[in-house]
Amino acid sequence: MSSYQWQRSSYCGQGESCLHVAARHGAVHVTESSDPTGAIIHTTPAAWAALLRTVKEPRSDD
Repeated sequence: MSSYQWQRSSYCGQGESCLHVAARHGAVHVTESSDPTGAIIHTTPAAWAALLRTVKEPRSDD
């Protein structure tokens, strides 16, 4: 994990639980700072971009 250049989410609050993202070798890696020895999720840049687009979309509360 130390070989990744992690970037902390700009939406991280004051707590210990923050999302960290790193791009390396054509993949996006995601982990949580509250458990640095925990799982690292690996995905493609296209899938990561699709996730970001989806969470940024305005929601309809119909």
